[in-house]
Formats: sequence, structure tokens, C-alpha cells
Amino acid sequence: MTILKHFTPKIMLLFLFLFLGATLKGQPTTREFYEIKTYKLKDKLQEERVHAFLVSDFLPTLHKFGIKKVGVFTPLETDSTYGKRVVVLIPYTFLEQFSKLNDLLNAAAYDVKSKEYIDAVYTNPPYDRIESVLLSAFSGMPQMEVPPLNNLHSERIYELRSYEGPTEKIHQNKVQMFNRGDEVGLFKRLQFNAVFYAEVISGNRMPNLMYMTTFANQASHDAHWKAFVNDPQWKKLSALPEYQHNVSKINIYLLRPTDYSDY
Repeated sequence: MTILKHFTPKIMLLFLFLFLGATLKGQPTTREFYEIKTYKLKDKLQEERVHAFLVSDFLPTLHKFGIKKVGVFTPLETDSTYGKRVVVLIPYTFLEQFSKLNDLLNAAAYDVKSKEYIDAVYTNPPYDRIESVLLSAFSGMPQMEVPPLNNLHSERIYELRSYEGPTEKIHQNKVQMFNRGDEVGLFKRLQFNAVFYAEVISGNRMPNLMYMTTFANQASHDAHWKAFVNDPQWKKLSALPEYQHNVSKINIYLLRPTDYSDY
């Protein structure tokens, strides 16, 4: 205890991250948690400040503390929200990482390029609002997978989908359809390059699940979905009586990774 009192809060947080992470090594079935953080923006200046913060401070801090696969996305250029949203996908091995993230960011010495974001005055904030959704990975895909794409980020399409259920019980039926019904396996066989499948445990559209798939370009996106709807396995699965009427609303977001996104 006399040794610990000489450690700074930043060092103590580092030890916590490394210790908890080490206890989970060698357990590939451990289900991850994800946070989808959306920065809502009013103008170009806010967008520039958010990107500067993410590049110079946010991602380097997460990388330093063992969170390596951070995705950063913006809406497609043809989307009405282009320039008004920045979406960040953060994987967590354990929930303590989520709860301690702000402490880590506050403890880190920030880059001068982030000053206009971090030290912004109340009359000139760097964003309008931040929305955050917390998710738990499906048993059918407990770990995030980085898509095996090697083309330019500016060409790729990332599709984020949200499926809402009319009740908690009916929503669980759709989750079961992905896991026991092997909808996850169907997407894998058709090479949709899924990043994650997860159930929302805290968000503003509950009950719902979310998942993200990836494509080299728009033509690949369209061809994959055409193959999906015509696939015999999907036709059989979607026709089963036990899986009827388990989705009340679908929201689809087509995104482009930034040039500094980890994938």
C-alpha cells in the first residue's frame, strides 16, 4: 500500500486496464461490449474540431490502453446527414473499460491539436450533442472481426442496422433467430464481412439489436443483399412460424470509414 500511494491516477488506471485485460486472455469465447458514440454537429467547424480530437487524443489514448480496433465513420456523401454526424465504434473486453474511459481521457495530457475541442467555451461548443448506445455481443459472434478489405477507405461501405422489437419478449425471438437460427452463419457464408452483432443494453430505441456489415463498394453492397434475399436458407428461415413478426422497425445507416479509422 505504501508503494501504491506514490502512483498517479493515470498510472493506477493503466494498471487496472492491463490487469483486467490480462485475466481475460486465452478466453476467446468471452463476449465483448460495444459503444456506438455519435457526435451530432451543426457546422463544418464543429466537424473539424471533432476529427482533430479523435485523431490526436481519443484514438491514441484508447490504443495505449489496449483498445486497438476503433472504427470512425461518417455518413455517405449523398446522405442528408453528411457533415452532421461522426460515428465512433468502440469495443470493450469488459465493462470497467467503458466506465473508466472518461477518467483515462481526462488523465491524459492532450495534444495541442485538440485544444479547440477540449478547452472550448460554452458559447462555442465543439458539437451539438453526443449520443451513446451500449451493446453486448451475440453468442453467435462474441468477438468483433475486422473486415478483410484492402481497398481505399473512401470506397468502402459500412452498413449499420438497428432492428427494433415491439416487446422485450418478441425482440428476444429475433436475437434467437440470429443465434440459434444461424442468421449469423448465413451472413458469414455469403461473405457480408460482419464487424459485430449485438443486443442493445442501453439506448434510445430499446428493445433492439444492432449489427454492422462491410462491403468494398456500393456495387458489392447491392449484390450481396440481392444474394441474401434470394438465398434458400434465408427463405426457409424467414418462413418459419416461430420467427414471424419479430421486428417492428428497421433503421439502416450507410457509412464511410474515415482515413484514420482502424478499419
